[in-house]
Amino acid sequence: MPTAVPERSAGLPEDGPRPVSTGATATGNRRTMPRGVARAAASIGALAVCQAVLMIGLGFLITGPAKHVWPMTAEDGVNRGLERLRTSTLTTLSSIGSELGNTGTVIGVTLAACLGLIFIPKLPMWRQMSFLALGVALQSLVFLVITIAVDRQRPHVHRLDGSLPTSSYTSGHTGAATAIYGGLAVLVLSRVRSPWRRVLAALLLLLPVFVALSRLYRGMHHPTDVAGGMINGALSLLIVGHALLRDGRVSAPAALPEVPQAAPAELLPGRVAVVLNPTTVDESARDELLQVLAQHGHHEPVFIETTAADPGGGQTARALAEGAELVVVCGGDGTVRAAADRLAGSGVPLAVVPFGTGNLLARNLGLPLTPAEALDAALGGTPRVLDLARVEGDGLPATHFAVMSGVGLDAAMMKYAEEHDRAKATLGWPAYVLAAPKAMRGPRMSLSVRLDGGQPLRRKARMVLVGNTGELQGGLRLIPDAKPDDGVLDLLILDPRGPGGWLRTASTLLLHRKQDGGAGAGHPEFHTFRRAEFTFDAPEPREIDGDPVGTGLRLTVEVVPGALTVLVPDRES
Repeated sequence: MPTAVPERSAGLPEDGPRPVSTGATATGNRRTMPRGVARAAASIGALAVCQAVLMIGLGFLITGPAKHVWPMTAEDGVNRGLERLRTSTLTTLSSIGSELGNTGTVIGVTLAACLGLIFIPKLPMWRQMSFLALGVALQSLVFLVITIAVDRQRPHVHRLDGSLPTSSYTSGHTGAATAIYGGLAVLVLSRVRSPWRRVLAALLLLLPVFVALSRLYRGMHHPTDVAGGMINGALSLLIVGHALLRDGRVSAPAALPEVPQAAPAELLPGRVAVVLNPTTVDESARDELLQVLAQHGHHEPVFIETTAADPGGGQTARALAEGAELVVVCGGDGTVRAAADRLAGSGVPLAVVPFGTGNLLARNLGLPLTPAEALDAALGGTPRVLDLARVEGDGLPATHFAVMSGVGLDAAMMKYAEEHDRAKATLGWPAYVLAAPKAMRGPRMSLSVRLDGGQPLRRKARMVLVGNTGELQGGLRLIPDAKPDDGVLDLLILDPRGPGGWLRTASTLLLHRKQDGGAGAGHPEFHTFRRAEFTFDAPEPREIDGDPVGTGLRLTVEVVPGALTVLVPDRES
């Protein structure tokens, strides 16, 4: 039986087996900053400079060339109108709203939330704590720079509060409230599994609006000042969240207890194989995963790296051949798909650890998007038997997918995003959105589809999407009824025509107003099936679980019920 030593990605030097790292340097016990932390710090610093320049530029525009242009010319009228509306009740309410964005309140809420994130969960949420604290701190730092650079007088109305001799632009109360309460809303949506999480997040997002209206009512700021504060707070969260939450490459502090190193060894029955993409999983992330595995009794996992030529299928097949009883896959949807293809029908459970751009399977399974927390949730959860979809076509060998496969618009977006690796690496999944305008310029496609052996259906379409699951980023359920264990697949055909058609399509998808059967007036069309055969009049771009797989004229997709066993979080937790 071969020894399960880590495989190397293309271009890495062959300098012998790399031992599992615990994060220490070669010079005694001294630790250096993990590469993930250094990358995050550099990203935050560079983008913070851009944020400050943007906000200052907007301030110069408001106080300079645009000063006599609407809506700036209407701002004084807004402030005077609010002054005339003052009542004792509204004044009391505005006092409460203003206090919610006060420096002392924001510091107190931030400190309490950070301590809660460290001490309340079973595993300290270091990354979420850092996201919240740094988001608030970055907003405050940029705010101070803005007030130094931009000089704007406060409104010429009776002000209900005293104020420091700082510029009216931007509203510090509103910016701070946006950073802390908006950050808490992000954490609620990403970490809380209660059906009330959206309601709680919405209430948190209303608090910065309450603060902004209160500051306007009390005569402390112009409307554009509070708008600028919201933008500043939102940009701070976006920058810090991009660095800390997008792919989970920042490690927890080194104070966690260390796990004894395990030399590469044979993968004996009962052992855990960790298949990972070395381009996204660095040494610090491996240390976190080792900690979680050890806490669940897995002290000698074997790490097997994917390569440019083999994104995970060969490594998973090797783990199965050597007797693995659990396969942990660390990577994006492409790595997970390659592993699932080899695990199909084996009965060996899969634990998904999201390290990619989309992480769609992890989202649909209700896993946290922070890698260590996702692994902890999976190992502490229960096995769930899922369907897979088997797909093949001209120039496309038979393979399986767990999430979605599409032809047309979405595949073109994936292709254009892949062609701009730097944008994808920097922005994450929003890079696909930026690729949409270019993809939408392509022509509509003509196709024929035969469902479960029935009569062929002729269609014109912008996009054809087959889903085993239905949820995309941001909680959008593109295919509302898709379930990964119902024994069928779901088909969505989109053919919006003109701006009105796109608006109707967006409304239908966002509000889940599903229309079955034949399409009408460009409305989204939904079907369920067990086997579908697609024939296209011209070669069209295709994608599988977010990976472009070239163009083709034919595609056959059929469901394979109960083919994959995945560890998922307990519903009660």
